[in-house]
Amino acid sequence: MAADFAHSAHRYWLTVFPRVVREVCGTRRLAKRIPDPVLRRLALEALNRKRGNLEGAAAFAALVSSDKRPVVVRALVACQTICDYLDLLCEQPNQDPVANGRRLHEALFVATTPGSGHSDYYRHHEHGEDGGYLRALVESARGALAELPLLVPLSAPMSRATRRIAAYQTFNHGNNEGSYAPFEHWASAETQPATGLKWWETGAGAGSTLGLLALIATAADPHLGRTDVPAIENAYFPWIGALHSLLDSLVDHEEDRITGERGLIDCYLSPTDAAARMRGIAREALRQAVALPAGRRHALILAAMTSFYVCELHSSVSPHAQLVAPSVLEAIGGLAAPTMAILGVRRSLRRTTCDSWESGPLTVPELHFGKHYRLARASRKSST
Repeated sequence: MAADFAHSAHRYWLTVFPRVVREVCGTRRLAKRIPDPVLRRLALEALNRKRGNLEGAAAFAALVSSDKRPVVVRALVACQTICDYLDLLCEQPNQDPVANGRRLHEALFVATTPGSGHSDYYRHHEHGEDGGYLRALVESARGALAELPLLVPLSAPMSRATRRIAAYQTFNHGNNEGSYAPFEHWASAETQPATGLKWWETGAGAGSTLGLLALIATAADPHLGRTDVPAIENAYFPWIGALHSLLDSLVDHEEDRITGERGLIDCYLSPTDAAARMRGIAREALRQAVALPAGRRHALILAAMTSFYVCELHSSVSPHAQLVAPSVLEAIGGLAAPTMAILGVRRSLRRTTCDSWESGPLTVPELHFGKHYRLARASRKSST
């Protein structure tokens, strides 16, 4: 497994990451030309604050052949950029957040669905003069995906993934009355009894972008077997996606508690309950990942994602963090060891390493999957 890690890291840093830099720099130039100052600020904030999401998304390009890797990177980065931007748009106050979320996320559906047409994505949003920014992201994703050999056969599972992401983002912010009942109703209907998952765990799996990203990488493999696509879809939704979103919620738990916001972790009865449930989800996520085609690489992505969140929780005094983090890490096992070692070095360098996106890549190689890129945010605060 150490050899697999070294090979994947070599692929990522030499053939994937440089393309991520170029894609994001081009997108930033577009964002700076957005006429509306509010939308311009949100677009740039998504690119800066959620830099880690883009790097993590591009990790799936390491799963594909070298000839398809450039176009897969473009598709992955464009789709993740759309998701990050829409996430911030949905967080803004709105008279009808449900209608707003649905219409905004039509952009993600159009980006991943051949033959679909653009709509007025900002119809229910207060601001809409983006100078064609969102459409440009959609077209970038569509153009890249059109070059993948299995796009048409995978259009149905991709559509399901985008619809789940849209529903999660729409309902998880509450409706215009501040109620989360529609979210519970929707997630309960999506929960398969055989999984044994709670409704919010299924909702967490739906909200993760990892399933869509994995399908995009899958669309580049013309030799994939007939049963491989359902296996990939079922591994990422709900299992791998659930672990991803729940860990993300755990990282934000203390901040959400202070601001009075509701998080997925709050649905558990206690920290002990959360630790036990998430350990079980992590074990099943790993089992499903290993069983996939190129299973070791999927497992390494899962381990890298888990390691990142566990390291983000290193200094947390939250009872949830102190119980959940070691429980989940134990479930992933030795796969997490290489990434944990790298992230441990990075943590020790935090006092002296405060690179921003514009100044280049991080000193220590790592894969990021977090909702907030805290190191960059700390750098920006220290410079003001």
